[in-house]
Amino acid sequence: MAELHFFTGTMDSGKSTLALQTNHNHAARGRHGRIFTAHDRAGEAILSSRLGLTHEATEVPPDFDFWRYVVDSLTRGGRIDYLVCDEAQFYTAAQIDQLAKVVDELQIDVFAFGILTDFRTVLFAGSRRLVELADRMHVLQVEALCWCGKRATHNARTEDGVMVVEGEVIVVGDVDGPDGPPAEVAYEVLCRQHHRRRLTAARAHAVSLAPDPLPFG
Repeated sequence: MAELHFFTGTMDSGKSTLALQTNHNHAARGRHGRIFTAHDRAGEAILSSRLGLTHEATEVPPDFDFWRYVVDSLTRGGRIDYLVCDEAQFYTAAQIDQLAKVVDELQIDVFAFGILTDFRTVLFAGSRRLVELADRMHVLQVEALCWCGKRATHNARTEDGVMVVEGEVIVVGDVDGPDGPPAEVAYEVLCRQHHRRRLTAARAHAVSLAPDPLPFG
């Protein structure tokens, strides 16, 4: 029976690498798949990993209909045995419903990959719906590490080196500053403690690392 799989972890945990490996393994056994992504760091319609591996993919805008795409492809005589869906956190809840329908009604396996929460520690809509609907949820075992060496659990966004917890959810490139050129946007993974303190690697090297005073008194 076909299943809807959701593979999740923080940034740097190897999700896109695993997506590429999953496609390779199935294709090597003669199965025919389609690859999808959204807002990949390498640009539109590309699935890329931080190890430098890339593969052509179909870009998924908010109005993309997975059900219609698959049905149209099959009607034209195409063969689809599985879908690899990277950056699934950026998909809409309706698109996740469409993927579940593809699994249930057409018996096509779906392998979705994405992070759970955004830089505000809020669940992405696509990830939330995948948690609700997936037949199997896999937490990646390759642990990303905070600058302090602890297991990273949170994704942080910085603008011009300063961590922010407000703003647009999806920002891949630079963002416009209020009184100047676009801010330099970057991301890093942190443990919960340092995300809560907004203590990024750059800031940790710029300030004293003496213990904070006890939070009572």
